[in-house]
Amino acid sequence: MPSEGIKKRGYVTLEELKRTPGCPSDERLKRGAVAVIECVQEIPCNPCEEVCPYGAISVGEPITNLPILAEDRCCGCGACLAACPGLAIFLVDTTRRKGKAEVSFPFEYIPLPDVGDEVEAVDRRGDIVTKGTVVSIRNPKKNDHTPIVTIALSEEFAMEVRGMTIPHKRKD
Repeated sequence: MPSEGIKKRGYVTLEELKRTPGCPSDERLKRGAVAVIECVQEIPCNPCEEVCPYGAISVGEPITNLPILAEDRCCGCGACLAACPGLAIFLVDTTRRKGKAEVSFPFEYIPLPDVGDEVEAVDRRGDIVTKGTVVSIRNPKKNDHTPIVTIALSEEFAMEVRGMTIPHKRKD
């Protein structure tokens, strides 16, 4: 279980994540947008299970179970992203354009980027790994002020990128 690694480093590695019940298989990633649940500690939480309209996420009893992704039920709607209080669910889509991927994540910082902005895509540690372009920002009222930002980037970084920074614009 990845909890030992996260305790030592403060983040989960991709190898550890792949051993959790919330990580979709490589085969499922090739079929379209899918949730990637990076909840790796057994804490009492289940909003993702409650909000999923397709029953693709289950926590069950006890409520401290790690979320399980039923990858064949997940249609990539993203309802779970804003519902997760730990900001631990992402949407990955590697099928839009050859060699490109889209990664969606909750973004609770200001200012929000604009669609079309070039951003620095960061990994689980917060290290910049590549550049990305903002392709959408969804902020419906039901998200309770948790915008979901989607960035396009090179497909090779789809399972590494989990956030972004906005390069500072100097005012001269």
